[in-house]
Amino acid sequence: MHLTAYGVLLAGLLLSLFAAAWAARSAWKDTGEGLRAVEFGSFGAASCVVTSSAILLAALMARDYSFLYVYENVDETLNFIYTITGFWGGRAGSLLFWELIIAVCGVLFAFSPKYKALEDRTKLFFWVFFMMFQAFFLLLLTCWSNPFIKLVPTPLDGRGLNPLLRNPGMIFHPPLLFLGFALYTVPGCAALAAYIAGEPKSWVKLTRNWNILAWVFLTAGIVLGGWWSYMELGWGGYWAWDPVENASLIPWFAGTAFLHTAVIEARRGALQRTNVVLISLTLLLCVFSTYLTRSGVIESLHTFGKSPVAIPLVIGMVVQAVLTGLVVLLGEKHVTRSLSDLASRQGLLVACTWFLLALGLVVTLGTMWPVISQIWSDQTMGLGPDFYNRVTLPFFSLLVLMFAVCPWLGWKGGMRDLKGFVAVCIIFAVSAVSIYAMGYDKPLPVFAAASSVAAIGSVVLLFVFSPAMRRNATSWGQYGIHLGVAMMALGIAFSGPYKAEAEVTLAEGQTMRIEGYNITYLDHVQDETKELSARLTARLKVEKGGELVDIMHPEKRIYRSYPGQQFAEVAVVPSLGEELYATVLGLTKQGEVSFKISVNPLVNWVWIGGTVMCIMGLALYRREKGTV
Repeated sequence: MHLTAYGVLLAGLLLSLFAAAWAARSAWKDTGEGLRAVEFGSFGAASCVVTSSAILLAALMARDYSFLYVYENVDETLNFIYTITGFWGGRAGSLLFWELIIAVCGVLFAFSPKYKALEDRTKLFFWVFFMMFQAFFLLLLTCWSNPFIKLVPTPLDGRGLNPLLRNPGMIFHPPLLFLGFALYTVPGCAALAAYIAGEPKSWVKLTRNWNILAWVFLTAGIVLGGWWSYMELGWGGYWAWDPVENASLIPWFAGTAFLHTAVIEARRGALQRTNVVLISLTLLLCVFSTYLTRSGVIESLHTFGKSPVAIPLVIGMVVQAVLTGLVVLLGEKHVTRSLSDLASRQGLLVACTWFLLALGLVVTLGTMWPVISQIWSDQTMGLGPDFYNRVTLPFFSLLVLMFAVCPWLGWKGGMRDLKGFVAVCIIFAVSAVSIYAMGYDKPLPVFAAASSVAAIGSVVLLFVFSPAMRRNATSWGQYGIHLGVAMMALGIAFSGPYKAEAEVTLAEGQTMRIEGYNITYLDHVQDETKELSARLTARLKVEKGGELVDIMHPEKRIYRSYPGQQFAEVAVVPSLGEELYATVLGLTKQGEVSFKISVNPLVNWVWIGGTVMCIMGLALYRREKGTV
């Protein structure tokens, strides 16, 4: 089956190259005669990818350790669900999973009404770009990251999935990210095709649902990844500005910027070239995200380490960037329309776009700084969380304030509703004074929190003052997303700067005090399971004001397949206000246990806001006959 699976992948690569070449030939001749053959070629390539993916999944479920990939990601103790997640748990499998979604997206788009509405020449150019992109991933899989390498002799057991990945987040987080990345392939290729072919219909409108779904899935993956880090890694935080975390955030900034400029094109017919560049940049940054996590260029807690795909990924990104530049320069010239000044809704949308792109650039430079610094220094220099917090939080806070102000401005300038604008200003001022009076005196968190409250108040007032908006699904989606962003910003404003944390070593019966909580170490239990060679479970009694709050059970684990490595299983006392968080650090020879205890104010508003963003984003999806 190893050779069969690899051969099918190779056939998919050849079919993709054939389809791309035939589409380019037919587009050059400006005839639609070869379109049907190109479409069949794309379906054939997709079938090859589906077949090879099915073979790998079957090998994982059968625990066939003759596959090197199965040996590295599965063992006999792994349950059924986590065995399936092994598909995207390793480098080669995750690339194949991404390619699988790309191939399926191509088929779905080909059967959609929006695809059928395109002119034949635009369709041909679409397949040129799409099949080239698909062929690039198939080339990676067949040459540098083959998931079907045979292992001889066949071991009796596998190495197993990394214990950090044995978490419910593993079931949803990577697939959501890959769905977001892959869904951007369709609008990214459609934008280039429409621009170079002079398509009279708006590609922004035709691929609207694809952009929305891509953004929603990518957002959901990022938020879920933050929750996973918070609950599994024992960091006590949800975002450490780790290169892998940043890898998914960078394309999100570009994709979110595009959503704002797409509104301007849809309403005013402006920024057509800008939107082509932005959606192409988003797709390029999705590949860059793969480069960060799979090339080994940056050291991280959960990258895949050094890999032979590094140079091919760089070459692929360069080709993609050059191709985009050529399309933008040589494409059909469209009528350009001027924009209103900054004191208008259009102006603030453009300003939001620049802020988002600036944030993306800061995060990119910070992430790549160890590589950049090698130009003038023999030793790499990394940038810690303090750098990102100092630079990005002011931008983010101003963005949230723009969300509060923007709805009250007119599209062409002037004030749309002076009463609402004044009310929002009052909410901001009162919130800032109240927060400061409560003892929160750090300027930036106060500004961020007041901006968040003003943005929340702005959304509420909009729906109170405008009954028509309450009946409009698009309004619910747009302003619901802003409401979710404001909730997240409120949680970030307090959970980071005002987190209280302490590391203590306690004997049985001893108590420590933090932020008004009395935490008593009761006892601990040591045991083992089929999967674990050792597990230490501690019991902590939490009291506040003389009343019992909860009993916490943090754990420290050692997995049989990863001897010598310890993994934390955190315990929390959830709350919409202050959340208590406990991690076991270790056990001393005297029987004392070391703990990390933290109190995280409003941290759950980060997850609530992220959930609201994703749900409200789906409200923007317009249901039509056919597929996406």
